[in-house]
Amino acid sequence: MFVDRVKIRIIAGSGGNGMIAFHREKFVDKGGPSGGDGGRGGSIYFVADSGLNTLLDFKFIKKIVAGNGENGGGKQASGKSAEDLYVKVPVGTVVTNEATKQIIANFKQPGQTILIAKGGRGGRGNAKFATSVNQVPRVAENGAPGEEFSAVIELKLLADVGLVGFPSVGKSSLISAVSSAKPEIASYPFTTINPHLGMVRVNDGRSFVMADLPGLIEGAHRGKGLGLQFLRHIERCRVLVHVIDISSEDGRDPVRDFEIINDELKSYNLRLLERPMVIVCNKMDDPGSELLLEYFKEKIGDKYKIFPISALERSGLEPLLYELANLVDTTPEFPLINESDIDEKLFTYKASKEDEKGYSISRPGTHVWVIKGERIEKIYRMTNISTDEGLMYLTTTMRKMGIEDELRNLGIQDGDTVKLLDFEFEYYD
Repeated sequence: MFVDRVKIRIIAGSGGNGMIAFHREKFVDKGGPSGGDGGRGGSIYFVADSGLNTLLDFKFIKKIVAGNGENGGGKQASGKSAEDLYVKVPVGTVVTNEATKQIIANFKQPGQTILIAKGGRGGRGNAKFATSVNQVPRVAENGAPGEEFSAVIELKLLADVGLVGFPSVGKSSLISAVSSAKPEIASYPFTTINPHLGMVRVNDGRSFVMADLPGLIEGAHRGKGLGLQFLRHIERCRVLVHVIDISSEDGRDPVRDFEIINDELKSYNLRLLERPMVIVCNKMDDPGSELLLEYFKEKIGDKYKIFPISALERSGLEPLLYELANLVDTTPEFPLINESDIDEKLFTYKASKEDEKGYSISRPGTHVWVIKGERIEKIYRMTNISTDEGLMYLTTTMRKMGIEDELRNLGIQDGDTVKLLDFEFEYYD
């Protein structure tokens, strides 16, 4: 079974909690703090495996979860960190954050390993909070939560040349004639329901990968027929080969068929029409094909190179393969939809002024104030506010970050409610 798109929840492990503990020694009335740190939560990595060619293993999995770190112990014993999780995916897999639509990973090479979700760090034990002023701190951190999000995992075939065209025009026959691929071939629509890859070798020693993809129909970009299932695989192809049934056995107009397919490619993504395209007029062995070929050339003009062939008789193939090899050699890879330079852009983070502060303040109601921000929310999650010292630590941290001063400058009044995630308190100066 070929599966090329799944949605799955990615959950990295949370860090273990820090420990509050004190030395207990004979003849020592009150020992110093000895609480250890929590262990790190497990991270999730994806690894490209050339032995896989489908996402079937993910079909019935709703989430991928890494283990949590262990809590810290006494005598400054640190909790054990969780093992990282390594998940195998096919080469050609693209991982996208479902909410932001940002591409997280793009696997192009076997063995490529990419961090998908980072585990949370372990919380610090109270031994780390000892100071000259507070030598017996009764505060420790909770472990930080691991990264969690919903991901779309897609397999986009790594092919150099993609065959496009209506069903039953001869795409499967063509790839079968020029490579070792053996797709099912029959004269009814959608014989090819799964993509097929074939290695094509040219007589001069060059080679390239050709993809036989499910046939397009009008309305494919809206999901009609095999529409989107087909179109996502065309994004990686450097060169497109538009296969036309020039015999017109069923009375179809080859010119109109050509226009419809191009409109579908344009509607899906304008960039698809930017890449090189050649036209293959197949079934030249049928009576009347010569006249239809002249009609087709007259209507299409000289914008595209046209190669008349017979996949059945394996005639006219050599000039076509030389042309495709030349185009593959001279055409760079095209980026995927929403893909930018991953090394330079996707993982380069520039903080805004709010992010540099670590918080932002909004006022949804007359007497209600809401504090948000990745930094302050992380500090809150890692603070055990059930203890007096934990609550004191949180309020002191907020004061040091400038939150209290900013609330005052914004006009907060005594008795107003301040919210931070699920934590609420009344403000009094």
